[in-house]
Amino acid sequence: MTDAPITVYLALGSNEGDRLAHLRRACTALETRGIRIRRASAVYETEPVDMKEQTWFLNCVIEAETSLPPLRLLYEIEQIETELGRKRSQPKGPRTIDLDILLYGDRVIREASLVVPHPELHKRRFVLVPLREIAPSLKLPLFGRTPDELVPELRDSSDVVRLSDPLLPPAEPQAP
Repeated sequence: MTDAPITVYLALGSNEGDRLAHLRRACTALETRGIRIRRASAVYETEPVDMKEQTWFLNCVIEAETSLPPLRLLYEIEQIETELGRKRSQPKGPRTIDLDILLYGDRVIREASLVVPHPELHKRRFVLVPLREIAPSLKLPLFGRTPDELVPELRDSSDVVRLSDPLLPPAEPQAP
């Protein structure tokens, strides 16, 4: 564990089975592992980007707090993916759940198993649109720009359609 909680942003996606239920189960599992969800974007139905011939995704982004160090956070989200039935048989292929660490505070991490900010963050409409919804003015490490600034410049023209209100209600304010 780190000393103080750090704010992290995670992307969630699903395009197999009950997609919305998988997103909700992932959120519940995150909470049980020391990853406290503070805010969640709406759910968006999104066109597949890299491998086009598959079911469209449901995606959202969450802001959370955790005291887990980065590699432990990665381990925990990979465990959640496994528990929710994710099979890694085809890169960029269909999946019950996909959890990605977009940001870990303002840290830049370059490990063999973890790169933060997520290397595709600034290129992906299905990530930047929900991130802009919950953190429009957040200055992204390495890019020095905000989601509000990056979305209009995207070359990615894939469809991203808002389906719902936020996946989860906002966190209750903590008592002083």
